[in-house]
Amino acid sequence: MKVTFLGTGTSQGVPMIANNDPVCLSADPKDKRLRSSVMITWDDVCYIVDCGPDFRQQMLRENVQDIDGVLFTHEHSDHTAGIDDLRPFSYKMGDVPIYARERVLENLKLRFAYIFDKENRYPGAPKLQGNPITTDAFHLDGVKVQPIEVMHGKLPINAYRFDDVAYITDLKTIADSEKEKLKGIRVLIVNALRIEEHPTHLNLEEALDFVKEINPESAYFTHISHKLGFHREVEKRLPKNVFMAYDGLQIEI
Repeated sequence: MKVTFLGTGTSQGVPMIANNDPVCLSADPKDKRLRSSVMITWDDVCYIVDCGPDFRQQMLRENVQDIDGVLFTHEHSDHTAGIDDLRPFSYKMGDVPIYARERVLENLKLRFAYIFDKENRYPGAPKLQGNPITTDAFHLDGVKVQPIEVMHGKLPINAYRFDDVAYITDLKTIADSEKEKLKGIRVLIVNALRIEEHPTHLNLEEALDFVKEINPESAYFTHISHKLGFHREVEKRLPKNVFMAYDGLQIEI
């Protein structure tokens, strides 16, 4: 199984518009972050987790020719606004399967009515097949997928475990019962927004504490803002098995 980090930035990306912070002005490509998303592949299977506003750019950069579906963590725009760019895959494969909580699917139907409204559907819109999921495990092409409920402030959202790798974004708190689903994980991917505390995201200290508690073989931080600091400087201060993810990074499990 391979994980490709399509984007590792927070909701506004890095650099942020109209911001002259030194990190936003950095020439290091690892400090340039599109909105957070990952691609999970095994055998000839390819799934995307979240389809944000940079999806088109991400697909072109990675030269992705086919996908088998998209899993959504939640409904916020930085995780869903690229849904219209599923068009080329829809033209090739027909209905593109998407997986999300019922609440998220209903939200997408409201915001993208021209895609989902059967009576007034725009002819060129992507054809999508909505699959409501809960926190119960399901299988995709031979791999067990375990949704994990985490709290994004007061909003319950989904993280996902694919066999030995877990992808968690926008986490602030998590119930002990959901932590049990992370037992024995080899690779943990989790958000680390910035140095200062935040009401709906883990900061660096909280993310490090979470990694220590879950105790994976290795961990990668994502959903990073410019306020966390320069990639190289932050990574030097991390434990030996904890890394700063960056756009385009690929890891194999």
